[in-house]
Amino acid sequence: MTVTLRDVAARAGVSFKTVSNVVNGHPHVSEVTRARVLAAIELLGYRPNQTARSLRHGRSGILALAVPELTSPYFAALASAAGRAAKEHGRVLVIEETRGDLEGERVALVDLTSRLVDGVILSPLVTPREAVVRRIGRTPIVMLGEHRYDVGADHVAMDSVRAARELTEHLLATGRRRIAVLGRQEPGSTGGERWRGHVEALAAAGLAPDEALVPRVGAYRRDDGVRAVRELLAAGVRPDAVLCFNDLLALGAWHALRAAGLAVPDDVAVAGFDDVEESRYAGLSSVAPDLGLLAREAVRLLVRRVEDPAVAPAQVVVPFRVRVRASTVG
Repeated sequence: MTVTLRDVAARAGVSFKTVSNVVNGHPHVSEVTRARVLAAIELLGYRPNQTARSLRHGRSGILALAVPELTSPYFAALASAAGRAAKEHGRVLVIEETRGDLEGERVALVDLTSRLVDGVILSPLVTPREAVVRRIGRTPIVMLGEHRYDVGADHVAMDSVRAARELTEHLLATGRRRIAVLGRQEPGSTGGERWRGHVEALAAAGLAPDEALVPRVGAYRRDDGVRAVRELLAAGVRPDAVLCFNDLLALGAWHALRAAGLAVPDDVAVAGFDDVEESRYAGLSSVAPDLGLLAREAVRLLVRRVEDPAVAPAQVVVPFRVRVRASTVG
């Protein structure tokens, strides 16, 4: 049978209100009484109904993580890590796949929190700044990734500018000079930040970016990497390295180079971002963010925001490492 607070009160010989005060951590209970209540809780095996407690406080105990696509190994790993972190905080995490479009991100930002969801961790691709501003103060939000809005929201990310700079410096140190880049985007986005770091590294080496080496990619998937490299080679453009702004692009690029009879890394080096499991087995050099820390910090900040909506926003930058493997050094 389920043990109730009244059972605990009867066992401890105190009132229901006293037991409630002890369970909820109220300070105005004598240490002797508190010890007697805690002993009764332990003896009877009382466990609080977290759902009921959350609803009494106007909260559900449910958090949401909204990411562009769960077929991406990076976002799948992030979701797994965030789920574990939420459980450590006594919360449940639900996953929303936005597909990186405006309506999907609107649903995550607006509709989810109109239901039984306390707050959202959002990895945005296309949401305009104004949409985020309208939700600040109304919805507990943690922004994830390099898409920066400067709106006073909690934000967790890796320093993509510095990471791209260090990865480019690695390629330059191996003697590469004609570095193709896959994944450039507008300033302020993930691809924009990584492009900026790449350009900074080139400038420090006395080099300038060559637009002929920067094919347009529609998305960050393997087949986009394949198409981009095929277009370069068909146009007679021959890079000596391909820097990709995620690992899926890099794995696709590697496949296209191999199909064209080019050896990696002897003819062309290949590097990526995210350090997903597939890349580690393939031998791909990649930027590895501390994904576990990123997930834990995002969940921590969201729980903090749910419990205290007036708390000052925090900006957390998680560390990374450049993992050098066989795709850039023979």
